[in-house]
Amino acid sequence: MNFRPIGTIRTPFAEPFQAPITTTYSRGAPGRVKVLPQFVEGLKDLAGFERIWLLWHAHRCEEAPLIVQPPFATPPKGVFATRSQSRPNALGLSCVRLLGVEAGVLHVADVDMLDGTPLLDIKPYSRRSDCFPNVRCGWFEDVDAPSRHG
Repeated sequence: MNFRPIGTIRTPFAEPFQAPITTTYSRGAPGRVKVLPQFVEGLKDLAGFERIWLLWHAHRCEEAPLIVQPPFATPPKGVFATRSQSRPNALGLSCVRLLGVEAGVLHVADVDMLDGTPLLDIKPYSRRSDCFPNVRCGWFEDVDAPSRHG
């Protein structure tokens, strides 16, 4: 598989310890998504969405062990049962607020990735497709999770 970035995400977070652990804890942190010129046409009609999914490469994460220690849980967990950014394929997924679209730049808020992060894809958030209220959430249900920036 070969992926190529479609743009770059700019955020106020230069180091991993500065970034929130997820967008729900980012408290409006601002960001800009600079889309490469050859992909700008694909932004048509995106401005009507309040939230978008950004799929990105966690380019500064080290490969994760298969068992990790979440910041707010006592026993270690399997990496696939966590939201850790250090993963075997270093992919990140964030649901950010879209504030505006301007000349190939998306103005966003609630970012949780590092400055300079390569963007792989953009998808609009849909409450019909992306929201599943009242679902089981495994061990997350047993943890009072406010942690880094939460």
